[in-house]
Amino acid sequence: MSFENLNLIEPILRALKTEGYTTPTPIQEQAIPYILQHRDLLGCAQTGTGKTAAFAIPILQLLFLDKQKHKEQKQIKALILTPTRELAIQISESFTAYGKNTGLKNLVIFGGVSQNPQVDALRRGVDILIATPGRLLDLMNQRYVHIDQIKMLILDEADRMLDMGFVNDVKKIIAKVPANRQTLFFSATMPNEIQHLADSILQKPAKVEVAPVSSTADTIQQSLYYVSKNDKRLLLNHILKDKEIKTALVFTRTKHGADKVVKDLVRAGITAEAIHGNKSQNARQRALANFKNRSTRVLIATDIAARGIDIDELTHVINYEIPNIPETYVHRIGRTGRAGASGIALTFCDGEEEIDYLKDIHKLIAKEIPVELGHPYPLSYEAMTEKMMSKAKNGTPKSAGSAGGRHGGGNKRAGAGGRPSGHRGSGGAGNSRGGASGMSGASRSSSGRR
Repeated sequence: MSFENLNLIEPILRALKTEGYTTPTPIQEQAIPYILQHRDLLGCAQTGTGKTAAFAIPILQLLFLDKQKHKEQKQIKALILTPTRELAIQISESFTAYGKNTGLKNLVIFGGVSQNPQVDALRRGVDILIATPGRLLDLMNQRYVHIDQIKMLILDEADRMLDMGFVNDVKKIIAKVPANRQTLFFSATMPNEIQHLADSILQKPAKVEVAPVSSTADTIQQSLYYVSKNDKRLLLNHILKDKEIKTALVFTRTKHGADKVVKDLVRAGITAEAIHGNKSQNARQRALANFKNRSTRVLIATDIAARGIDIDELTHVINYEIPNIPETYVHRIGRTGRAGASGIALTFCDGEEEIDYLKDIHKLIAKEIPVELGHPYPLSYEAMTEKMMSKAKNGTPKSAGSAGGRHGGGNKRAGAGGRPSGHRGSGGAGNSRGGASGMSGASRSSSGRR
């Protein structure tokens, strides 16, 4: 199955080809035909399954074809509700990438920042609005947003909205949209309240359910480095002194973080480029080409920009920052060890908020990443103990903002995580191709929650 088999229009196929997409994931293969038939859809799917593209691609196609018939329309035609700022931004970036040849405009709005730029963009006119519920209601109450003409409503990660206390806001928003619309509803789980909400807003929906990617290839050797946030750049420079590392794909959570890592590496005499959503398509393609032909040794990427990257003989993936979505870890390290080849995946953990993300990863992959103690910048036993005690006492602070974590602000996680033992392992990073071996002194991390 290829995207050509899904009856997609040429402008979208061209954009997908540019992004490096050739084969749809299971949820894309199942959901896209239903959505193109204007059917409501109930999807049970987690982040990491390709869900965003599964609804973004057909929405863009339907709106593009509609715009050909009604070019004078300027009102919002599709509304996507999502629980967190971070996810809203990712969805917007996906719509921009897949819709670059359609002329359709999307806008993301969320709280915690000035509303003025968002209001200015709304006045200029948008076709697709991606929003968190709180800011959307604020702008609706101020009469800056009108959703009485939308043709498509999408609720993404509905169970997280329930966890974060947004369901009543969502119900208020749904009450303002036209009854005659197409509705797409996605949730990783279906607790009773979410099932009742889905039943109340969907009309004879098609149902799609897929399991998340949750296992890592046996050919990938994984290592975990506890290191303070301020020492991460020094540790990365140290690891890359190993000339055996011919290519390395380094992941950060943010665009700003990616640019900062590039500057640090270039300052250290290491050829590096960044690829993320703020880069032009030409710049992204050029950086990728340079990495593939090895004129650039290190490519630093955010997760959105890295989608579709498929590089032969990529030896190392380095998680400079741990992703807050555990499935993303599986996708990241899966860039190496492809087609039966071996690969090495190194992960830096700062012992603070990243401990929570690490525990979710351990739970998802059903094993613990071996800890590498034999490196020059270990987080001290005392520092780790202090951080763990503090987190166990105070819990994880609630937040509905961009940091959020996998479960947003609604759930506290135990702060135990894993702590290195009081002695170092026998293998040093520089002697084991970036520290992937020599684990005799490694300790393990607890994946338990409370």
